[in-house]
Amino acid sequence: MKTYGIDRRSFIQYMAGISAIPTLALQTDGYVETSPTFSNNPFTLGVASGDPEPDGVVIWTRLSESPLIGESTLASPVSVSWEVAHDRKFRKIVKKGTALAVPQLGHSVHVEVDGLAPNRWYFYRFHAGNESSPVGRTRTTPEYHVMPDRMRFAFTSCQHYESGYFNGYPHMQQEDLDLVIHLGDYIYEYAGIDNRVRKHLGSEITTLANYRQRYSQYRLDQSLQDAHRLFPWLVTWDDHEFDNNYANLVSEEDGISPEAFLARRMNAYQAYYEFMPLRRSAFPQGPHMKLYRSVRYGRLADFFVLDTRQYRTDQPNGDGQKPKIGKAIDPNGKLLGDEQEHWLMSGLTQSKATWNILAQQIMMADLNRGDENEARYSMDQWPGYEISRKRLLQFFHDRQIPNPVVLTGDIHVNWVNDLLLDSTADNSPVVGTEFVGSSMSSSGNGGNFIAEYERAAQQNDFVKWYNSNRGYVSCDLTPNNWTSHFRVTPFVDKPGAPLIKKASFVVEAGRPGAHPA
Repeated sequence: MKTYGIDRRSFIQYMAGISAIPTLALQTDGYVETSPTFSNNPFTLGVASGDPEPDGVVIWTRLSESPLIGESTLASPVSVSWEVAHDRKFRKIVKKGTALAVPQLGHSVHVEVDGLAPNRWYFYRFHAGNESSPVGRTRTTPEYHVMPDRMRFAFTSCQHYESGYFNGYPHMQQEDLDLVIHLGDYIYEYAGIDNRVRKHLGSEITTLANYRQRYSQYRLDQSLQDAHRLFPWLVTWDDHEFDNNYANLVSEEDGISPEAFLARRMNAYQAYYEFMPLRRSAFPQGPHMKLYRSVRYGRLADFFVLDTRQYRTDQPNGDGQKPKIGKAIDPNGKLLGDEQEHWLMSGLTQSKATWNILAQQIMMADLNRGDENEARYSMDQWPGYEISRKRLLQFFHDRQIPNPVVLTGDIHVNWVNDLLLDSTADNSPVVGTEFVGSSMSSSGNGGNFIAEYERAAQQNDFVKWYNSNRGYVSCDLTPNNWTSHFRVTPFVDKPGAPLIKKASFVVEAGRPGAHPA
């Protein structure tokens, strides 16, 4: 990581200017195509839904006749009608309306449907001109005061297109899930490389058109598209949706000006919004976008969706795996930023849910990755921000937060960790549980022996299990127990992998820490 040769006053002036860019209009004046004629099917990117509530959900689509071009082939705003029904054949429509697909947002459509009944499935679709979208399926959450008997969801992350096929999604689609959670690295920003399983289009992405093309390439994967179509999603980003290992305003690469960095971030954030089923509360403001939020599932579960990239200070000690010294233990180091951390703590304090779930990106457990000569920790993960990490774990303990469970992606390896109040102390209290998902495809087939991980598992007593296969994790929640099933696909270098349940772990309500099922 690095700093840039620019004076503070110029930098602040630039930030003020770019942050003042007006919010892109969600409405438009003037000509609107109400009966468009398309040269190709404009719904090839499918449909999606997300951020469910007891009375509604976001439904999404994006019009594009040629999505891999990147630039829109449609010049005018287009009127898009939508319908939500109880049945797949739309004999009983319960809500309908129209929305505008505007060029400024790449003709994406985000409809915040309300007035629905709680805790039930619905079907939805869109129409533009004489064309209709695929039929999507979504679900509202239970009312806030209700204690459901059960909830099921799956989580995954890290789906590098060139590394392999998304072989977990067809199996995920066969599960009886209420929700899917994606923990980041939905796309990768790197240039296309020959002789891989699949190839990215173009060079490393920086412009809005580049990012739109890359998202389109990923979303044209039918298995990913169908998973969006069948379930509501909760999404958050990590780094590759923009730039590897970035930290707030700091690029990983040398020689990148703040102006270029923030212009690229603005493009990346806008494209992310355009392609995800997000609410208006997440609408980007220049190079800023508020993605952290909460979703409640009755009194059974509260989901706190975090952003560990946009507000952090620079990775300490030059990033990488280092001893926990110097800036890694700097009280001024921040991972969530003050506002997000205060929001999280306030929400956890007020939660009435049995399970309090942090859906986030990077490992929280204090994993020593070193050897007998020196303890080393990832400076990009929570241990690199040790004061922030300890403050949150102490908060879990002191405020007796009910059943904190941390969901993690990022590192392409499954881990099951007990979260200790102080990993350096004997008999330290266990204050929470962490389930780390592997990647959907990143790093290739996996399943190989990795000496570093084996050593880490052996020398960190809080580690209950690890595994290097690709796949996803499905979770089954009741008021008494949480069960995580680690589903793996033995290969991703070709389609059609079978699914193997590699392990299952249980957390009992009121007893933090996991044990084998």
